[in-house]
Amino acid sequence: MSFAGKTYWIIGASEGLGRALARALAHEGARLILSARNEPRLRDLSRDLPEATALAMDVTDATSVVAAACRAEKLGPSLDGVIYCAGSYDPMSALEWKPGRAERMTEVNYTGALRVLSHVVPRMVARRSGHVVLIGSLAGHRGLPGAIGYGASKAALMHLAENLRADLKSTGVRVQSVNPGFIRTRLTEKNSFVMPMLMTPEHAAAHVIHAMRRRRFSTSFPAPFAWLFTLGRHLPLPWFQAIFRPRA
Repeated sequence: MSFAGKTYWIIGASEGLGRALARALAHEGARLILSARNEPRLRDLSRDLPEATALAMDVTDATSVVAAACRAEKLGPSLDGVIYCAGSYDPMSALEWKPGRAERMTEVNYTGALRVLSHVVPRMVARRSGHVVLIGSLAGHRGLPGAIGYGASKAALMHLAENLRADLKSTGVRVQSVNPGFIRTRLTEKNSFVMPMLMTPEHAAAHVIHAMRRRRFSTSFPAPFAWLFTLGRHLPLPWFQAIFRPRA
């Protein structure tokens, strides 16, 4: 699959994986629409990349999404793909539940995707072509300790990808769920525990690009850490959760 000359809308492009994906796709010759809340960071990035346009958007604000979706359609009349990697994360256990934090993570990680896709998917279906990539997480495969809000919101996003795949299978719109492990970003800097197989954003972006080239619907990485989660779905839940139980 070639990305040259195709238009991709990357949502969550100002930092981390989204920023690295923008650079990787630009290197492949793609035209890019780059969205996030941080407009200065987007503009800095777009100036460095050929055929890239900054389009500030807050996925938690329906009005902002409507305005950005209208402009994105004008910038890329044949919008070939959308990559949703906007993310919010706060490590939080139910034993230390802080009001508002789980809601915030859900708004960014899941509900924001619904807002964006409600404008993008019907247009792709009408054209009978398109590519939807949702960035999930290994944490979305099963319930983990200390992941109130984050794990459930990523699980919902991954489930949404499955719904879309079922409904859009014969429309010409391709749907993929790409689920990374730990990536070195400002979000994972909040973690106080050891993060196995921690990746740079650039390394993770290379995995995502590789997954996008393939026909496989769901890709989890990095191996072998991802195998623990994909195979762990078939373990009894107490056994799976025991693997991740905090040690004294």
